[in-house]
Amino acid sequence: MSSSPTPQTPILIIGGGIVGLTTSLCLTHHEIPSLLIERHTGTSIHPRARSINARTMELYRKLKLEDRVREAGASLSVSMGIYSGKSLKEVISKHAKRKEEKRSFPFASLVEGIGPVPGTFVTQDMIEPVLKEVVNERGGGGGEVRFSTECVDVVQDKEGVNVTLKDRQSGTISNVRAKYLIAADGAGSPIRSRLGIQTSGRGTMGHLLNILFHADLKSLVDKREFSLCMISRPEVCGLFTAINNSDRWVFHLSYDPSKGEKVADFSTERCKELLRIALGFPNLDIDIISILPWEPSVRIAESLQCERIFLAGDAAHQMPPWAGQGANSGIADAYNLSWKIAAVLKGYADKALLETYEVERIPVGRKAAELSADAADEKGIIATEKSMKVILGWARRIPIISGHGYCYKSRAICEEDTSPLGGVTWRPWTVPSLFLAMDGRPGIRVPHLWVEHQGKRISTLDLSGKGFVLLAGENGALWLEAAEKVASALGVDVAAYRVGLEGELVSPKGVFEAAAGISSNGAILVRPDDFVVWRQRRGVDDCWVELDLAMRRALCLR
Repeated sequence: MSSSPTPQTPILIIGGGIVGLTTSLCLTHHEIPSLLIERHTGTSIHPRARSINARTMELYRKLKLEDRVREAGASLSVSMGIYSGKSLKEVISKHAKRKEEKRSFPFASLVEGIGPVPGTFVTQDMIEPVLKEVVNERGGGGGEVRFSTECVDVVQDKEGVNVTLKDRQSGTISNVRAKYLIAADGAGSPIRSRLGIQTSGRGTMGHLLNILFHADLKSLVDKREFSLCMISRPEVCGLFTAINNSDRWVFHLSYDPSKGEKVADFSTERCKELLRIALGFPNLDIDIISILPWEPSVRIAESLQCERIFLAGDAAHQMPPWAGQGANSGIADAYNLSWKIAAVLKGYADKALLETYEVERIPVGRKAAELSADAADEKGIIATEKSMKVILGWARRIPIISGHGYCYKSRAICEEDTSPLGGVTWRPWTVPSLFLAMDGRPGIRVPHLWVEHQGKRISTLDLSGKGFVLLAGENGALWLEAAEKVASALGVDVAAYRVGLEGELVSPKGVFEAAAGISSNGAILVRPDDFVVWRQRRGVDDCWVELDLAMRRALCLR
């Protein structure tokens, strides 16, 4: 009897955390089926990642998840403030109760001109069940999730990847073959180790215990909700993080192996004693849910691709959480990689496009990790002292807090001549332009503007997401004709619009041109992940030739 054929899937994702689940949704968005496997029985019970920045929320908005993500983190919506003291009771009691109910996400007013939506607080254990639910809801589009399933062997060849799986409940061994494999399997990534990919960076910066516990503190924190509170005293040192601002909390307890301290020393009862001291309530009823050892670290993978296998999330770049970049960086990995895989599988891009993933994402991950590490003290916990070093560190982190302050450079991004003044005279005097260089230049996310399209108010970001978008100045009709020809010749979707009083996208005269750094005859080309890949400031004699060259470069066809 002949054996059954090996099941096949275009993409196998290893890791069912926030990055793996988002990767599945991104691939479904691009109509690419995937299989996700996760060795644990369900989503995380630990509230590790605690915030979604504005850029990540833009991506979830495209995936039609914004409202569900905000709802999941609703109990954290008022969490603000980083404090320090001898006990939580002492620190919080000093603050008067607020009169107003609504508080904005940090730097929300700054982000208003940068993008269409602000970020939000939501913990990993809150958002992952939502993502899993949506993956299952959209399963008809190709996303499948299997928990309690472990990868035990991986062998790749020129055409695909053979993976051996083990059902951890039944012990059943099975095989699956994929075109590509995405490893979002965490900081200790077995796939990264199997591939022999080295890491660099500062390494371990401290030793902490993530203590998740229940304790009724609502009367203390009501209308005085906080985000983080550092406790430093001889008996205990650590950091409180708010989870639901009522009865669910985390304390990151610092311990020092160089002094002979080890995880086994911290029993549940001892942790309760230390928590009561840190809280300032000696008789408080505490229920410890879990104690999870972890190490704030910086480790950046030297490569994110090995033939048909890619690394994403913590497997690609591990960093301390103190700048809010860990999960957000991993989600940006997913969004960058998913459209490229889709373009290659659908046949309109060369596979060389996939090589630009690590070229673009490694520098971004390294910068985020280093800035996050700069936010930590000698124990690896967020630095709270009011020193010039800490203040300058916060200033350096501001450009990345919203998730927008980076520029991609790769063979798929068209370089432009900015002589003689480096493009300074093209830049508008706006916050996105001056502080984040979001001025229409190639390699930067497309400028956000509110425009009117077919009677509806939309953001310029709402136009991209699946195919390419060409945005021309008000007098750029020739670029629209060129886009139609290029789309037909290369078999790629290109939506083209003029922006202005008389354009397909209605906007006040000159506003878009100023934001994009072009004349009324110029244009920019935006790829599916919202990044500008090409800009022509003025009209040219042969728009078709210019745009054709730009598109071929964006798809690595030349």
